[in-house]
Amino acid sequence: MEILKSLKNSDVIRDFTILEYRTFKLGFYIKVRAELINSSTLIITEYSDESERNYSYQWQSLDGKTIERWDNAPHHKNISTYPHHKHRDDKVLSSEEITLEDILKHIRQIIK
Repeated sequence: MEILKSLKNSDVIRDFTILEYRTFKLGFYIKVRAELINSSTLIITEYSDESERNYSYQWQSLDGKTIERWDNAPHHKNISTYPHHKHRDDKVLSSEEITLEDILKHIRQIIK
């Protein structure tokens, strides 16, 4: 699975725990809590099947406050990258980061 491979190969991930994992005939659901090298946390939630992919990546500080969150829930139609968007500083912003690999690259640029 690409998600686990990305976590195992990332130089910003210290450790991770699979909180939930379910497979279906043509898809899966996974929720993972990853500890980053700066002691912040990334919560990864992804559902994928043959016709859709839904994701949420929430990066949190050590005290549990959201640093940044990415998702593709279709509720911010005024975003140029709709439905893909991110939340930062109580703002909703467009987002080109739509995969775990994209998110880890973004985080790496900030914490390394």
